[in-house]
Amino acid sequence: MHDPDCLFCKIIAGQIPSSKVHEDEDMLVFKDIHPAAPVHLLMVPKRHIPSMAQVGADDASLLGRMLAKAPQLALDNGCNPYPQGGFRLMVNTGEEGGQEVHHLHIHLLGGPRPWKKG
Repeated sequence: MHDPDCLFCKIIAGQIPSSKVHEDEDMLVFKDIHPAAPVHLLMVPKRHIPSMAQVGADDASLLGRMLAKAPQLALDNGCNPYPQGGFRLMVNTGEEGGQEVHHLHIHLLGGPRPWKKG
């Protein structure tokens, strides 16, 4: 599934450039253009899912693979190792949840704190 008006679908299709850090058959991971932390990646499924509100049981495997990839992505992109280091995963859902792009994505944030508020 692809939404021709979706910013992230356009990035996945290569119509808009991004700073890719990982790509496989299910997801694209790239640096956020307005980082809220020293490390700020966006983990985006290639299949268009508008938000967590539309996730169903069929999506469990995809989301599990995305979450399982996060620790290595964090280390490979500058987060310090656990337990002194670490990272945060965040999913905004809907307007009241702070979602700006209506294509499911996981924010991976890390690096020395304090981070900017936002």
